Amino acid sequence: MTSGSSSHLDVRMRGFSARALVAQVREWIDEQSIPLSGEEVGIAQAHGRVLAADVVSTIDVPEFHRAAMDGYALRGAETTGAGDYNRLAFEIVGESLPGRAFVGNVQAGQAVRIMTGAPIPDGADAVLPAEYASETDSRVEISTAVAPQKHVAPRGEDVKQGTTIAAAGRRLRPQDVGLLASVGCATVPAIRQPRVRILATGNEVVQPGDERKPHQIFDANSHMLGGLVARDGGVLESCSALADSREAIRDAMIAPGADVVLVTGGSSVGVEDHAPMVLAAEGELAIHGIAMRPSSPAGMGKIGKRLVFLLPGNPVSCLCAYDFFAGRAIRLLGGRSAEWPYASRSVPVGRKIVSAVGRMDYVRVAIVDGCVEPLAVGGASILSSTTRADGFVIIPESSEGVAPGGEVLFYQYDLIS
Repeated sequence: MTSGSSSHLDVRMRGFSARALVAQVREWIDEQSIPLSGEEVGIAQAHGRVLAADVVSTIDVPEFHRAAMDGYALRGAETTGAGDYNRLAFEIVGESLPGRAFVGNVQAGQAVRIMTGAPIPDGADAVLPAEYASETDSRVEISTAVAPQKHVAPRGEDVKQGTTIAAAGRRLRPQDVGLLASVGCATVPAIRQPRVRILATGNEVVQPGDERKPHQIFDANSHMLGGLVARDGGVLESCSALADSREAIRDAMIAPGADVVLVTGGSSVGVEDHAPMVLAAEGELAIHGIAMRPSSPAGMGKIGKRLVFLLPGNPVSCLCAYDFFAGRAIRLLGGRSAEWPYASRSVPVGRKIVSAVGRMDYVRVAIVDGCVEPLAVGGASILSSTTRADGFVIIPESSEGVAPGGEVLFYQYDLIS
């Protein structure tokens, strides 16, 4: 690790003096990534947001006794003895519909026609299902008895006033939003989504659709990162393509408006790798160089409260460094779980996975006959390997690899959330 005191140390073309372990890097990220402040969010935009505070219902749901069946509201005790050979008759005095209650009080020998969800009239305490009744003019005959409270949904059956219906830290699912709406929440308190700025650097990089000169490449990283940021609950504040210029990188890195800055390209120790020196000069270059493959040139630090991640330009390294480090920070800042949103399971190894002690390896693999096999490609620039792979496995620093028949934890690229 390096610190702010090294702001004038120029490491370009000198290599890394030391590389931080992945566990150390994640510990630093977790210390820095405190959930952001809360804000009120309209209920229509609440899906997927993380609650900043408990939500307590101020009402009962429903706020009235309601019918659980279509039929007739009456006094249950008066139906005793009713049957196919002893049909009892009641006078129909009105009807109760959802949103339009019967006005009056049901007396002895009376019934009110009622629909499911409609308020139970005063004086009634049961609903006789329509299939056990026959109506003629203003009278209804019933052929079965119903006990008091039968087919009546009581007040507060769904939610009782004063109940905590959603706790702080909960990521809202569609049914959660529905429940919040059912108690009248027009807004909910949500943790603010991290504002993320993407800076794609490099004289050789051009945008898709623009003219590409000889020896230039189209920018893949910023478009990949945009999707990853959205996946992890961040909001894209801006996305800029920058030349290998220290001044341009500095201006974009320190401009206000972002909680997190992702710099892709120029993170290593080459002549044109300005980003580490800019970060060290303007804030703190906390970590530069990590004991992992790929993504070893990654770095990170802070400018004030803003987190800055230096992601390698090679696209697989960029993806790996984002998933391990930047994505973790964005998820934590937004109140989400730090863990990957990938499904995982234990799978046997079909073909040896080679690694080296002292570094963590991120290995792209395919599932073949129920076993994982490493793809026959190791280059950090081969982005197509991540689309051909079913997922990846992680080989820890303490291992030289895994032989056939060994078990590994397989992470599937298809998302679970």
